[in-house]
Amino acid sequence: MNRTILVVGDSLSAEYGLARGTGWVALLDERLRRENLPATVINASVSGDTTSGGRSRLPALLAKHKPTHVIVELGGNDALRGLPLSLTRENLGSMLHAARAAGAKTLLLGMQMPPNYGRTYTKEFEELFVTVARREGAGLVPFLLAGVVDSPQAETLFQPDRIHPSAAAHPIILDNVWPQLKRQLR
Repeated sequence: MNRTILVVGDSLSAEYGLARGTGWVALLDERLRRENLPATVINASVSGDTTSGGRSRLPALLAKHKPTHVIVELGGNDALRGLPLSLTRENLGSMLHAARAAGAKTLLLGMQMPPNYGRTYTKEFEELFVTVARREGAGLVPFLLAGVVDSPQAETLFQPDRIHPSAAAHPIILDNVWPQLKRQLR
């Protein structure tokens, strides 16, 4: 069975600041081949994208690519821009619902904000991914950057801007996504 995996994300998935082919989505394509899991990976990620942007782009992507699996990696830019959590929650829910209605299995990649955003906001932001995934029946990776931001060598895993992961971090990111995605592919 051939699968089509559509990734709709932001700079974390769009290889921002990296050489082409070194981001986690490209590494996913390589891993699928190694694991002998036939799939076409379509990276529809756009640096700087928000959940509103992803939501507006998704219908055309679903119609064009007819994916069997949709991975949504959005929300970080919403928080960085101070957008209401209710809007992020609504947009993510709508995207997962639309993908499921189109026949795709869905996987939501969670994000966290640094503590300087305040305890309440940080906790509510983290929890919205759990809530939306549960409500929409999606798989969930609770924190895409686990093992990166909390690594003893975290400074080596980020580009000079200290926001975007370096190429060395992307295998870790893929390892965070892989168990959930592999479960959906089997």
